[in-house]
Amino acid sequence: MTGQQEPVIWMRPEQAPVGRPAERSRAEITAVAVELADGEGLEAVSMRQVAAVLGTGPASLYRYVANRDDLLDLMTDSTAAEYDLPAATGDWQADLLVVARQARDIMRRHPWLAAVVITRPVLGPHGSDVLEHVLEVLAGHPAEPARKLEAFALISGLTALFVQNETAARAAGAERRTAYLRHVAQAGNHPRIAALLSAAPPVEAAGDRFDAVLARVLAGVLG
Repeated sequence: MTGQQEPVIWMRPEQAPVGRPAERSRAEITAVAVELADGEGLEAVSMRQVAAVLGTGPASLYRYVANRDDLLDLMTDSTAAEYDLPAATGDWQADLLVVARQARDIMRRHPWLAAVVITRPVLGPHGSDVLEHVLEVLAGHPAEPARKLEAFALISGLTALFVQNETAARAAGAERRTAYLRHVAQAGNHPRIAALLSAAPPVEAAGDRFDAVLARVLAGVLG
């Protein structure tokens, strides 16, 4: 028999209903975990390490979060508090690009975030505020509600992929991979790749394609 899934952390009490009075808060624990991930990577985030920074034992954290997955959900949602959500202007595409640019900046500030957004998307209190804003921006758009939800998901998912690609392009070995692609093109067995590379502008002339790519995708989803 399949057991019922436990409610998401925001639907559970702030701390366990039994035991000593609260000495910490979820917000404090989350802030420490985010700082660890920002400085040392997501691998550094464990209940033991967070407890050590807080000067307490790991067992005490379980009064506030059930496991590391809860902690990751709290961390992801906390970054959504960094959005500035201005009033809708009536230009839905421009307003959604404002949201997407902020998503990109937030993911750049938190290098661990893009991978988490793709592998375990979560919607908590702050994320719900962002969703509400997107739906307000699209309130007058004739697209079906499901399409509007798809647009919201695409802003996060596509931005995360874009940021991951940016990171990979800066990583060691990126130039070698590019050199190999040119080698393949010059060998003559892949004419489509050769045509693509010959037609593509130099990197310095290509500029930032983020806005253009996202605008096309959103236009396709929303019609």
